[in-house]
Amino acid sequence: MGAREDFTDDAMQYAPQLFATALRMTRNRSDAEDLVQETFLKGWRAFDSYQQGTNLRAWLFRIMTNTFINKYNSQQRRPQETELDEVEELFLFRRMGAFDQSKMSQSAEDQMLELFTDDEVKNAIESLPETFRIPVLLSDVEGFSYKEIAEMLEVPIGTVMSRLHRGRKAMQKMLYEYAKERGLVDESLLDPQD
Repeated sequence: MGAREDFTDDAMQYAPQLFATALRMTRNRSDAEDLVQETFLKGWRAFDSYQQGTNLRAWLFRIMTNTFINKYNSQQRRPQETELDEVEELFLFRRMGAFDQSKMSQSAEDQMLELFTDDEVKNAIESLPETFRIPVLLSDVEGFSYKEIAEMLEVPIGTVMSRLHRGRKAMQKMLYEYAKERGLVDESLLDPQD
């Protein structure tokens, strides 16, 4: 069996994960399908250059991420940087005392995420600017390491860490707003300095 057949057998197992991430990147089903198809086509063509024994999943995600950045952002070589400095540090967790404690259980992170619907978490991720959305997707949804994300995005690890930090802070603020809308926050318990 040749390299092309190996690619088909080995790579297709990652199609659902690639599609889910592509859908979050593009925010459009048709564009996501095109992105995954283009990823597999590029991977199939370049499979001879793939080093057997290395992380095929990471290799495919790198192809997809680079394809997305190049194709869907051809108007500018790098995604536009967005400032999120107005989002304060640990926005959501500093306000945990305002949440109804009867709805809380497990670790602080699990407690917070259980309060929100899948759609609210999905909307919070998808509303992030692309510069922060892609690293959050690759790290928090797909589980790639900082080093792998840095290689995929072709940026230093420090940049990945910064984008993840800022993207997560922005998500915390959005999720806090959802909690307020759903009455999960007792604003009388908030510290006026927050």
